[in-house]
Formats: sequence, structure tokens, C-alpha cells
Amino acid sequence: MDTPSPKALQSFLDELNATMCDRTEWGKVADYIPELADVPVKQFAISVALPDGRVLSAGQNKTPFSIQSVSKVFTLACVLGRIGDQLWNRVGREPSGTSFDSIVLLEREAGRPRNPFINAGALVTTDALLEGRIPRDTLTELLEFLRAAAEDDDIHIDKSVAQSEKLTGHRNVALAHYLASFGNLKNSADLTLGTYFHQCAIAMTTDQLARAGRIFARFPNAPMQLSPQQARRINALMMTCGHYDGSGDFAFRVGLPGKSGVGGGILIIAPGKASIAVWSPGLNNYGNSQVGTEAANHVARFTGWSVFEG
Repeated sequence: MDTPSPKALQSFLDELNATMCDRTEWGKVADYIPELADVPVKQFAISVALPDGRVLSAGQNKTPFSIQSVSKVFTLACVLGRIGDQLWNRVGREPSGTSFDSIVLLEREAGRPRNPFINAGALVTTDALLEGRIPRDTLTELLEFLRAAAEDDDIHIDKSVAQSEKLTGHRNVALAHYLASFGNLKNSADLTLGTYFHQCAIAMTTDQLARAGRIFARFPNAPMQLSPQQARRINALMMTCGHYDGSGDFAFRVGLPGKSGVGGGILIIAPGKASIAVWSPGLNNYGNSQVGTEAANHVARFTGWSVFEG
């Protein structure tokens, strides 16, 4: 299906925003992170970056939010750019079928996480990015990567969120030490954890996130920070693993690669056509944005965008 005209797409986004804001069920914010527990749940934003450079938006698209696990996509991109396929000796590429912070498979599979998007796999990926560097330089590298992708220098780490995660991230601490016990961390667990908590605390708007996602959509005029093969592989991982144990349902309903975060953000890629960012902080039972997931379904139906189109 051809991409709708910008005018038709903007009209649709405005109507979608009105529809979403009329909802009565918004999900539940990630209250196990104190800084996120206080975020008002009734919020919605959507931005669509197009190949011609335009970004169409609706809702609270200028409100920064904690991207949380959406950051894992960009950390993975940085690591693949640095060490390539060596990463896959330490992390798998299979769906987990379990919650994002589960320790069960990690024990069963001798400390090699199923994929880089569950928390254990993201810790290994962050550890690989950190190797041979100090945390400040690693975080600067990741921030500069994101700023270059979004072509926007106003992207920062929310230090209060990072501190909140550090104080309450007991499951992640357990995962990191379990990884270390199997020799799958090269740095100290505390060093990797501190870097990971700050990575997840990066704050962005949907406009910024949609623009950053263009590197995965492979637009001709977007920053070329990835090879075509790397973009293809990361999209494949987003499709199969980007929503944890809700990944199959998202692929079935939306048909596009996507990566969610418990801050309520979702990055969705329509290769060659659009980079889409949605945000609504209330989560469903999978830990993915409830309203954001529904909005993504509406976008896919309206546009006809799908990696499965015939």
C-alpha cells in the first residue's frame, strides 16, 4: 500500500489522539521505579518521521519521557558497530517467552541470555559497550549516537530516574551478579549496572525518538550510522523480541518491528516508509504501553504498513 499523503496522515494522527484521549482504561505506570510511579497516566503522544524529512505529530509530542528499554536498541547498534558479530558469542537471538527481568532461563542456559532486549541480555550488551572505557565515556558515546541519529543535541539523561533505578533495581542487581558468576561480564557488576541504569534513564520526546529511529528505517537522507545488514538484523530482533513475552501478539496485530520500554514509549519501524514513536506511560500485563500498543495497531491498519505485505 502506498504511504498516505502527509495531509491525510496528519488528519489521522489528530483523530487518533482524540480517540486515545477519550479512553477510560490507560494501564498502570511502572510504580516499582519511584520516579516513574508519579508520572500522570493519562498522557499520549505520537510522532511519525517520513523519508522526506518531515515529522508529523499529535498529542504531547514535546513532553520528554524516560525511554527505558527502548535505549537497548541504540546500545545494540553501538556495540554491533564496534565489535560486530562477536557479541553473539555472549548473547542469543531467540525470543525468551518470559518476562523481561526473569532469571529462570539465565540459570537454565548457563548465563547466556536469550536476546539483547531482555534485561540480562541488555546488561551483557552494555558491558560490551563499556569494555575498556570508563562509564562517563560510554554514556557520552551513547548520547552522542542518539543525538546524531535524531539530529538534536537536546537529549539528556534524567539523573533522578537513574538514581531511582539504582536504589530499587534489585532484580537487575541479581541478574548482573548471576551473569558474573558465569563469566559473562567483563567489567564489575556494579560498573555495568551503573551504566545500564543511566542508559535507561535517557529522556526523549516522541519527535526526537521518531527521528532517531530513521537509522533503522534506512531513509536515504537520514544519518547513516548502521550498515544495511545491521539495520535489517536489529529490525528482525525488534520484531521477534522487542516486546518480551508480548512480542508475538505485537507482530500479529501490528506487523512491524518495535521496541517498548516501561516508561511507556514504543519505537516502531516501517522500513523505507516511516519511523514511528508513541508514548503513553500506562502499561499492560506484558509491561508494554497499553494505549501505545493500541495506537500502533490503528496506525498499521490506516497506513497498511507491514513487513508481511504481499
